[in-house]
Parts: sequence; C-alpha cells; structure tokens
Amino acid sequence: MRIIYGVSGEGSGHSSRAKEMVAHLLGQGHEVQIVSYDRGYESLHKLFPSHRIDGLRILSVDNRVSIPRTLAYNLQMLPAYRRSIFFLRKLFDEFQPELVITDFEPMCARFAHWRKLPLVSLDNQHRMRFMEYESPAHLHRDRWITETVIRLMVPKPDVVLATTFMKGPVRNDHTFLFPPILRSEVAALVPRDGDYHLVYVTSAYDSLIYTLRQLTGERFIVYGYNREEESGNLHFRQFSTEGFLRDVAGSRSVIATAGYTLMSEAMFLQKPYLAFPMHGQFEQQLNAYCLDSLGYGMNAAAADPGTLETFFSRLPHYREALSHYADGYSNKPTAPQNRQICAKLDELLADNAARLRQFHEAARRG
Repeated sequence: MRIIYGVSGEGSGHSSRAKEMVAHLLGQGHEVQIVSYDRGYESLHKLFPSHRIDGLRILSVDNRVSIPRTLAYNLQMLPAYRRSIFFLRKLFDEFQPELVITDFEPMCARFAHWRKLPLVSLDNQHRMRFMEYESPAHLHRDRWITETVIRLMVPKPDVVLATTFMKGPVRNDHTFLFPPILRSEVAALVPRDGDYHLVYVTSAYDSLIYTLRQLTGERFIVYGYNREEESGNLHFRQFSTEGFLRDVAGSRSVIATAGYTLMSEAMFLQKPYLAFPMHGQFEQQLNAYCLDSLGYGMNAAAADPGTLETFFSRLPHYREALSHYADGYSNKPTAPQNRQICAKLDELLADNAARLRQFHEAARRG
C-alpha cells in the first residue's frame, strides 16, 4: 500500500520510533514516503524516501518552556508553514497515498481528513488523550491543556496505536496500547555498571551543570552542549548515536530531562533515572511522576546537591525495582523487539487495509 508517514521533528523520539516502524512497513512490501522537519528529517532522510517541511517548535530556557519565544518563533514561521501546505498538496496529488500514519505531525493528519483517507496515529502522546491515568492534582490544568493540544494536533484519528511504559484502561474501542518501541541499536546493547553517570540535556541547563561541578566525588559524561571537553569531574561529549548509546549502556545512572524515549530506553537497560521534567511541559511532568511511582528513579523539581545525593543513595533500591521491569508491561529482552505493535499494524493493513477501513468508515458515520 502507498503510505504517507508524518513525523514530528521535535526532539529525537518521534524519528527513532518512525525509523523502526518504516523499516517494518517497507519489509512488508508497502511504499512509504516520510514527511518531517528539523531533527526528524535529519535523522530519516538518509535512510528512507523523505520530504522536508517546516513544523511547529517548542523553545526553552534553562529547562523551562519559554512561551514568548515559542510564540514568536512559530508566528514568524507562518509563511513557511503556508509553503509546506502547498508542497503537501502536490505530494498527495502525485503519490496518491491510500492511508496516512502520523507520529504527532499535524499537517499530514489534516490532509488525511481533507482527502478522506484512513488515519493512524502512532505515538506516545495519545496515551494522555485516550488512556485513563493518575496525575498530581496541581497539574490538572496542564493536563487539560495538553489533552486539548493533542486534540488540535491530530483531531480524529481512525485508529490510535499508543506506546506507554505504564498501562491503564482505554476510553474507546479504537485505541490500543503497546510497550515502548525499541530502536534496534538499543535492543542490541549489553548494559554494564560503569564509574560515571550519563547526563543528557536538549538545551542549555546551566543550573544543573553548576550543581554537578560541586559533586567532586562523582564523574559525569555530559551530552547536549555540542562540544568535546574535559572540565574537572565533567566530560562533555559531542553527540553521536553510537557513542551516546554506548555511554548510556555503561553508566551507573542517567540524569536528564523527562523525555519519553530516553526514559523508556533507560528502563529497558535497567538504569536508574534522575528526571528533571521541563517546566511547562505536562508530558515530561507525567513521565517523571510515573517513573517515581514505579520506583525506577526520582522525579526532581530542582537541580541542587541534596537532590542528587539523595538519588545516588537510592541507586540500589532503583536497580532492584528495575530488575523486574521486563516482567511486566514492557518489551522483554529475549523477545523479538516491537513485535506487538508491528503485529497490530500488519493486522490493520492486511487485505488492502480492510480492518483499518472499517474503523475509518465507523468514524465517518459517528
């Protein structure tokens, strides 16, 4: 079948997930054209047929979402977004897709509705819209806002394939939950307990770096500052996928923001995780809350020495909890990776997507 696959370019998680799913779809004989931007496009265009558009971005300062900067950037990009819409119109006309899959990429989702094509949402965001889950009371306003944003980004998917490391009841009959999608590179890693902690930030987080320098009895390998430098107990490294994953696998623990992909991969590798969720981003707040509730790491509000020392003192407790991670709702290391979600996708697309078309027709009637 001919498939347009829209991939959000924010962060690295969407493209990591899409890489595994597109490889599977191509292996099943489907034709796939990827549409993405920023990191998503850069990660995927050398591997698969891909098209660059301009997409929405979220900007932050010192681990806090900056609403003024985010609004200013996206407003100035409006002419570029308009050009992307014209480009997609041409792509859809020429490729004539039979269905659309979106990993939280809104333009392709909109085109699916305009062209009356079946639409599959495959991401981790939709667990927050269609799954029942607990969240702290003080985040209820942020939760409502986040669910509203998800609804605006992907209004009416015919089928939702949502990945999650916590499980709950779903709110409808077209949402299906799956363990986190593992990159093949991660599934092949052999974890070991090294003498350092892996630190990863996606934008400058200077207050955390200041605190790490004070903990002279610990060693830290730091990614995210785009430089190679030894500075006291900190070793800054230029990013490379192979080097980064090697350092994650050999770390004592992972210290990072609360992004879904790195957190779920750290769980798979049984690495305790100190999460500093980005202020103003509910998904990261939820990820850190669930991590803490499961006993796999700590949800930290501030990057002060006391917080890190408490985390280090609890490492044996976290490792014990993580030793049972694969016993529950997760990918087991001995199982073929991602088999559950791939099987569901194959089921939906079998016989000229007969099952998916049933969901599509039901959604149009409803």
